[in-house]
Amino acid sequence: MTIKATYDAKRMTADQAVALIPDGAKIATGLAVSFPPALVAAIADRVRAGGLHDASIYTMLPPATSAAPILSPDLAGRIRHVSLFHGGIERAADGARLDGDGLLIDVLPVQFHQIPRMLTDHVGADTFITTVSNMDANGCFSLGTDADYALAVARSGARLIVEVNPAMPYVHGDCMIHVSDVAALIENHVPLCQVPALPRNATDDAIGAIIADMVEDGACLQMGIGAVPDAVCAALMGHKRLGIHTELLTPGLVSLIRAGVVDNSAKALHPGKSVFTFAMGDQSLYDFIHDNVAVAAHPVEHVNAPHIIAQNDRVLSVNATIQMDLSGACNSEYMNGRQYSGTGGQLDFVRGAYASKGGRSIIACHSTAAKGRISRIVPWLDGPVTTPRTDTHIVVTEYGWADMKGKSLAERARALIAIAHPDFREDLERAARDRRILA
Repeated sequence: MTIKATYDAKRMTADQAVALIPDGAKIATGLAVSFPPALVAAIADRVRAGGLHDASIYTMLPPATSAAPILSPDLAGRIRHVSLFHGGIERAADGARLDGDGLLIDVLPVQFHQIPRMLTDHVGADTFITTVSNMDANGCFSLGTDADYALAVARSGARLIVEVNPAMPYVHGDCMIHVSDVAALIENHVPLCQVPALPRNATDDAIGAIIADMVEDGACLQMGIGAVPDAVCAALMGHKRLGIHTELLTPGLVSLIRAGVVDNSAKALHPGKSVFTFAMGDQSLYDFIHDNVAVAAHPVEHVNAPHIIAQNDRVLSVNATIQMDLSGACNSEYMNGRQYSGTGGQLDFVRGAYASKGGRSIIACHSTAAKGRISRIVPWLDGPVTTPRTDTHIVVTEYGWADMKGKSLAERARALIAIAHPDFREDLERAARDRRILA
């Protein structure tokens, strides 16, 4: 059969495609932008009609509108939902279920670079559904915005069902799947979900300026999402020869590429390429990465592996946390007694950046939360340890920065209290004495 004939033979409706999924299936979905709305809605309809018994669905950062059908309250308990990283939609669903009798969404704690092995070797995902680009002349679909765990699961022998969307950018890199490996495909031309930039304030800009002063020309960047990373990018516009090797490609990083600040000329690994494992942002970002040979998507087990990250010199990693205790341990995923986000790739890059020659791993946060009522630097964490105190390197708040490496517990406590909000420093000193960290 010709490539076109193979494509046509596998094309069907969403209902027909999800009818191929057996009872008891373990279904993994594409991450974020690649979450396939038509296929997920068809799965929800099938479950609601009394089909697809005892199935589980594994998701990571699904868009709220696209995920709403499968998270409908009437399906709670009828299909098991497992979150690899909680976002707003999961938090909202958990909140609704706390008010009723539904089960909370289950959570699988896992470092991002381990998710491919987790899904294939341990979970045993037997079905993978995701959004892909249009097929090229060689019969390949690009995974577009999301190489992450998608490539490993797609190539694991799992039943591969794709939602072809012309709006999905055709991205270069190690992110291609061939039509011959697809069990079924549907077509659905809808706009991709967009994530607007969060508004920045003076605190964000102060933190961004502190971090930007630490960045050398020729450094290699990893940035998370949010106002603080955006502020860092804005403050880097005067730098030169920066590189990008990042888990997430954001509009802030793209702005540095467009301005010529990033040229990837100093990178030892993937020189000349801005490397990412997933992208999320506005339409301008999606347009920029479409058929752009200067950017490349690679699987997360490559991009986020600490020993891979460390192959570039002067890696600078910026991530956020919810809480940090006086020893430097971070809780970046649990708040108010509930799962708030997830482990994600924070520890991957904390370790990879520090292992890089001249590298710096930065944990950045506002000194307070809840409009100044709560200190983010605390005596004890309220949740799990996302980044251990032994791994934390540099901590930044709007009051300055502190290097944890080479410091004793007493020295760490003093350094962190010095960059805490002034309203909480006396209480933190008292707590440090109660814990016998300070005399």
